[in-house]
Amino acid sequence: MLKYMMVVMVGLALISLTKESAMAEETIKIYDVAKQGFIDVPKVNKTEDEWKKILTPEQFQVTRAHGTERAFCGLPTKGHKKGIYKCVGCGTDLFLVDQKFESGTGWPSFWNPVNEANVGYDEDNKFGMKRVEVHCARCQAHLGHVFDDGPPPTGKRYCINSVALQFVETK
Repeated sequence: MLKYMMVVMVGLALISLTKESAMAEETIKIYDVAKQGFIDVPKVNKTEDEWKKILTPEQFQVTRAHGTERAFCGLPTKGHKKGIYKCVGCGTDLFLVDQKFESGTGWPSFWNPVNEANVGYDEDNKFGMKRVEVHCARCQAHLGHVFDDGPPPTGKRYCINSVALQFVETK
């Protein structure tokens, strides 16, 4: 009986280690603008306390608690140089300046992400509205919402919280 219990305990320990290893090594493919191709990157999984150490309170409220910044208070909506908007939580390439347009909403608006692999979508029915939430595929940071009232060629308007973005100028 004791020998059987030891075998079961060792087996459970191995299963636990295997699950931890699988979680620690979980990767996804995202598009890297600089490399002009897909790369494998580890998924970013942090605790609430770890996020609070690296994000400002406003960034945390928006990206981790699914908040929204006030309109017209973030990044300028016009006049950026050439560059990439990256996720403030993990640095994933999200939007290009060339994909930005003036929507008049007070939040940065884009007609397309860098690549569909870099973002994810969830249904959002809060506040009595039916919307589609946009989040970073790598760290699950809440970015904003996407609507079907944007310009050609996609007809989409990615309405994104500026505090969820980090602008990196390119040449």
